[in-house]
Amino acid sequence: MKESKYIWKNGNFINWQDATTHVLTHALHYGTGVFEGIRAYQTPQGPAIFKAQEHYKRLHDSAKIYGMTLTYSVDELIDVTKELLTKNELSSGYIRPLAYYGYKVMGLNPRPNPIDTIIAAWEWGTYLGDEGIEKGIRCKMSSWTRLDSRIMPPLAKATANYANSALAKMEALDCGYDEAILLNSNGTIAEGPGENIFVIVGNTIYTPPASDCALMGITAKSAATIAEDLGYKVVYKSLIRDELFLADELFFTGTAAEITPIREIDGRQIGNGKRGPVTEAIQTTFFKAVKGELSQYKNWLTYCK
Repeated sequence: MKESKYIWKNGNFINWQDATTHVLTHALHYGTGVFEGIRAYQTPQGPAIFKAQEHYKRLHDSAKIYGMTLTYSVDELIDVTKELLTKNELSSGYIRPLAYYGYKVMGLNPRPNPIDTIIAAWEWGTYLGDEGIEKGIRCKMSSWTRLDSRIMPPLAKATANYANSALAKMEALDCGYDEAILLNSNGTIAEGPGENIFVIVGNTIYTPPASDCALMGITAKSAATIAEDLGYKVVYKSLIRDELFLADELFFTGTAAEITPIREIDGRQIGNGKRGPVTEAIQTTFFKAVKGELSQYKNWLTYCK
């Protein structure tokens, strides 16, 4: 991980090394934080933040689910992010906003504690590797079940939720795979540890709905829009594991993963065992869109200048 110069915290730009927090911070002990993952891309018009409004709106929505009132509005957070990218001299990069209950009082009730808000930005390449983007990745069906709304709110992008994701990720890596796929408590497909999943059969593309405990992914929604613009039908439906094995193509979406093909699950080859033509078409269009090369998607980008 390449460090940047500055991190924004509670209204101030501070040196990266000075962005510390107390060891008794509530969120550190109880997972009471919400966050976003956002990317900025290099474009001919300079750095551009991908779907800034949607990401910061989701941050506010996650906070609302957890009873947190954020101090900063969506527009204020976007302005700060633009300034942070400029101060860190980043033409592209990964952006991590985080709001969390800070240090004051210990105990399960977080409300007596202050809410701290930070935004960091740094250079970060492809999460699942350039080779994964081109050739596809190998996945394992996880033994861990995706949390559901009777346990934790899956539509909130909360730090606590990602303990579930971390367990699935570590298990997949320990078994020699690149990534995991989680089922929900009903036994249908939910998502990856940090990705939405899409299943291609002929000219139809299927993806699990939010009711199957999949996060309402912003990159996923963008991929679905692109797919429909390319002439494919996108259907939100519950999926059983067998349907993944029988798919023509599979791919993950996410801020970190972007558009990543899946070529194998549990030793079973998917389709032709490499990135398929539909995935490649969606992927190619996506990368052109986020780099400001397609006017029809210009409203997806917020430029820093």
